[in-house]
Amino acid sequence: MDFLNILSAFGLSASAGLNAYIPLLVVSLLARFTDLITLNKPWDALASWWTIGVLIVLVLVEFFADKVPAVNHINDIIQTLVRPTAGAIVFAASVSTITEIKPVLAIIAGILVAGGVHTVKSVAVRPAVTAATAGAGNVPVSFLEDVVSTAVSVLAVAIPAIVVVVIILGVAFIIDRQMVKSRKRV
Repeated sequence: MDFLNILSAFGLSASAGLNAYIPLLVVSLLARFTDLITLNKPWDALASWWTIGVLIVLVLVEFFADKVPAVNHINDIIQTLVRPTAGAIVFAASVSTITEIKPVLAIIAGILVAGGVHTVKSVAVRPAVTAATAGAGNVPVSFLEDVVSTAVSVLAVAIPAIVVVVIILGVAFIIDRQMVKSRKRV
């Protein structure tokens, strides 16, 4: 079970790299209403009604801010700090039942995973979409990111091994596409 918790933590933190608040909300709701995830102290605060309410508001703010031209770029700058932090929180909360992993290592892993996904999104994917579509593709891509973040978050808790395989395949596909584009330019 420990290995599955680690896989779940990686999936949740990767999801936080796309949208900081969706995986936090998913973890909060699943911990509050199901037995799929159990949060130990201090992470059990995520399942409080106050936290769930604040996260719903933050999900809505980020959802709409990311759909407005120019505001979405400012949002991405702000989220450069928020998404890795959210990744650290969901990673540490997910593996808090595992005693062999030090909390500092869990937090660092969450920061690196969420930060890596956020960096690929904001440095490679979004600028390419903006350039290729003159900005028209940003809203559909943002909506797709929200859908993927939600699906990966739910699946990370429900079926963590599948999520990790999907993430690895997705990253490999993105890297492959970038390499193909690089070769075509040369």
